[in-house]
Amino acid sequence: MSIWWSLHLRREAASVPLARRLLIGTMETAGVDPEISYDLSVALSEACANAVEHGGRLPHGGSPGAYRVTAYLDGEKCRIEVADSGPGIPRVQEIRPARPDAEHGRGLCLIRELADHVQIGAKPGRGGTVVSFDKILKWKKDPSLLTA
Repeated sequence: MSIWWSLHLRREAASVPLARRLLIGTMETAGVDPEISYDLSVALSEACANAVEHGGRLPHGGSPGAYRVTAYLDGEKCRIEVADSGPGIPRVQEIRPARPDAEHGRGLCLIRELADHVQIGAKPGRGGTVVSFDKILKWKKDPSLLTA
């Protein structure tokens, strides 16, 4: 089975739970194990929160801009990409784990812990950052899509 979707979201905090709910609903319908769904939904929330907070400068007196979320469930793997139009991320080697008492700076480290493979880099030819990550899927014994 192969499922994919893409969202173009405003850089507003309310967009984060929307993307997360859509991912969880898709995975639940496809029959993905709830623990895997949870891990990926937390990683997606962190990537979206980073795009909302760091994903681009507000136009003078204008709207908050947008970012894109794309999810692919293909065979035994789920791949998620979150792309923004911000100034870009510093070199990946410079990203260090946050101090235990820090309130910010844990998102990328958390994504790395929850996903099997993570890529973080600039959008080719343009400003912005793309965070993509994937995870091998496990399935429930009785997936909804297969029994309907």
